[in-house]
Amino acid sequence: MSELRKANTNYPYFITLTVVGWIDLFTRAMYCDFVIHNLNYCIKNKGLEVFSYCIMPSHIHLIARDEKGSLNNTLRDFKSFTSKQIIHHIETSDEESRRDWLLHLFKFHAKYQKQNSKYMLWQKTNFPIELSDNAVFDQKLAYTQNNPVASGLVNAPENWTYSSASMDNKVLLAEI
Repeated sequence: MSELRKANTNYPYFITLTVVGWIDLFTRAMYCDFVIHNLNYCIKNKGLEVFSYCIMPSHIHLIARDEKGSLNNTLRDFKSFTSKQIIHHIETSDEESRRDWLLHLFKFHAKYQKQNSKYMLWQKTNFPIELSDNAVFDQKLAYTQNNPVASGLVNAPENWTYSSASMDNKVLLAEI
């Protein structure tokens, strides 16, 4: 997150939130729905503006900014809350057949980080790229929307359910 603290602009950023170890966590709709719900919460209550998003199996791409200029704080809170929510679900639900494996991996990654006492779900860095001109914005927008196609998951961007390119978009998007 420290790289976002250096940003002094109101420009949107291209951000990648990655699950530790590139674990394919978001192959379950319930975890994607947690992300969608929490993105919408941040939009309604924290000033987050999302221009584009795509939830891939092991990571999330966002083009976003914070209207208050505190994107790092909003993403920190988003990652903290979603990780607690997802891990709690894994620990307590009978729906997750990969429970032991997932908790083992999250515990393994946490033991190398001071801030995570028990489990770590998200990688520390978000790889932010400031989108200060239209050409870069358009390139990152195309990358975000075409990521499921390039990965061989669907034939067209609009066929990926958990994306702003989808006909069934679930996030309240800002105007581009």
